[in-house]
Amino acid sequence: MTSKALIAKKIYKSKLDLIETEIGIKLIKDTFERKLAKKLSLQRVSAPRFLMMGNGLQDDLAGTQIPVGFKTKFTDTTVEMVHSLAKWKRHALKKYGFKHGTGLYTDMDAVRKDEDVDNIHSIYVDQWDWEFIISNKQRSIPFLKETVKKIYKAILETEEIIEKTFPKLKSRLPKKIKFIHSEELEEMYPQSSPKEREDKITEKYGAVFIIGIGHPLKSGKPHDLRAADYDDWSTTTTDKTKGLNGDILFWDDLRKKALEISSMGIRVDATALLKQLEFMGLIDRKKLEFHKGIIEEKLPLSVGGGIGQSRLCMFLLQKIHIGEVQVSVWPEKMIKDYKKKGIKLL
Repeated sequence: MTSKALIAKKIYKSKLDLIETEIGIKLIKDTFERKLAKKLSLQRVSAPRFLMMGNGLQDDLAGTQIPVGFKTKFTDTTVEMVHSLAKWKRHALKKYGFKHGTGLYTDMDAVRKDEDVDNIHSIYVDQWDWEFIISNKQRSIPFLKETVKKIYKAILETEEIIEKTFPKLKSRLPKKIKFIHSEELEEMYPQSSPKEREDKITEKYGAVFIIGIGHPLKSGKPHDLRAADYDDWSTTTTDKTKGLNGDILFWDDLRKKALEISSMGIRVDATALLKQLEFMGLIDRKKLEFHKGIIEEKLPLSVGGGIGQSRLCMFLLQKIHIGEVQVSVWPEKMIKDYKKKGIKLL
């Protein structure tokens, strides 16, 4: 059943009022980021809201969206609002002098003007961006899984605190997260689209990490698109599968769909970067400052990702629309439709 059908039948009603919701948002953000920082040995740092074009630090979201850009009085170079900090973080690890096994996290706020908005997508994006330094030996699926487990544990502990604070919000997540490769998932559901596969596997297990997103599957199509220059989605692992990245998905029983909470992965080394740039027809990027830093091994090897702040709040506070936990702008018809059903967007 779709969220639209749920609203039409008046099944959904927020379990928290507006003040309780704001208290819950603050509690989730404060609690989770402390737990994440402790489990992954991260230090909070300040982050840019916009970047100069031309240095390769901007995340182009696999070329699917155009950044908001503007000119300043002091330079002719266009300044762009960030889409994410996927590449900036790796640059910052070196700049700030982080050591192996330590790293950073930060609040990332973005404007994605080309987003198709609905009850989980907004033109305003807020997430915790994190990154830490690893060794070449740690560039493996087992290490990726251990990192996912630590993040998931931080979410479980946050969910426990939310339930204690608001007893009407009963915990929904399973104690363990299921790992599955995108190639295995395609074999399980060959007639389904990638999104349908996500729904089926996530409904079955409650919480899933899908490994290997970006490379073509046996069908010839990737599970989903990924940029060429941050996650390593092309390396063949010891079990003969490809990809050192993935997504964390939770089963949202209000919307009856999978909800992506995080996209993350072990970052490209020089070999993977050149391979992925070539594959996507972007080999000219190897001349950019950021990309040269990887090819010349001046930037550290790392693992990192983004965790949706509003998405996590939406799930843990059991909301059906992301606009119930963040302030953004929405189509007038959407606002009116939800208001008629008693659903208040912030």
